[in-house]
Order: sequence, then structure tokens, then C-alpha cells
Amino acid sequence: MLNTMSSFISAKFFYFSLACLLFSATHLLAQKNQAWKEIQLLLTAQEKAWNEGNIDLFMQGYWKSDSLKFVSKNGVTQGWENTYERYLKNYPDRATMGTLKFDIVHHEQMDKKVYFVIGKWSLKRSEEKGDVGGFFSLIFKKIKGKWLIVVDHTS
Repeated sequence: MLNTMSSFISAKFFYFSLACLLFSATHLLAQKNQAWKEIQLLLTAQEKAWNEGNIDLFMQGYWKSDSLKFVSKNGVTQGWENTYERYLKNYPDRATMGTLKFDIVHHEQMDKKVYFVIGKWSLKRSEEKGDVGGFFSLIFKKIKGKWLIVVDHTS
């Protein structure tokens, strides 16, 4: 009788542990999917803002901090204000801004609050201005419940 009871408890424990493991795995996957959905929404909002000529709204996807880093072929721009000023200087009008399109090449959640994205960017512009494009890698961090770009390396 004791042996049967022990087997019954062991089996119950095994199935309970298995259920907990499956629930945890499912929950983690759902969290990762939710993070990616939120980041996709942010990137889509940035495309839309850019294509409406609204750099102010575009910049809402960036961490508004002196610690923000923007890396380009010209070096590192430190801070949100400096990054904002850089965009205003390099894209002074709608013709220069063109129509922005992002194509994601890779994305990966590195941590509960850190996400890494690699993609291509392109600006479709008038023949006079010429189309341009390149690649980017972004590090997002979840800050105060919101995913924000903390490092942008664009070439």
C-alpha cells in the first residue's frame, strides 16, 4: 500500500512539474512574441512619422537621454538632443527625407528588457536627390514599460 501511494505521489509530482514547465515555456514565448509585436509597432510608427515629414514624432522611438548612442560612418553621436539635431541637419526638407522603408533581417530578444534588431533601410527620393539606403542594427531596452531604441548603428 505504501509503495502504491508513493508511486501515485511521484506520478502526480512528475505531471505537476511537467505542467509547470510547459506553462513557463509557453509564457516565455508569449512574452517574446509580445515584445516583438511592440517593437514592430514602434518601427511602423517611425516609418509613418518619417513619411509624413515628422521628425519630432519619429524621435519618440528613441530613448530621450544623454546616454542614447547613434553610430554612423561619421562617428558616434551621443544623446537624444544631438541625435535629433543630426536628423534635422541631414534631412532639412521632405524632398531630402523621401519615403522610408524598413526591412527586418533579424531580430532576437537578448534579455527580458533588451532586444536586438538588424535591418535594411531605404529612402525612395526624387531623381534629383537620388535614392539611398543601407543597414542598421538597433538595441532596444524596455524603459518604464516601453521599448525604446538606446543604440542605433546605421550605415
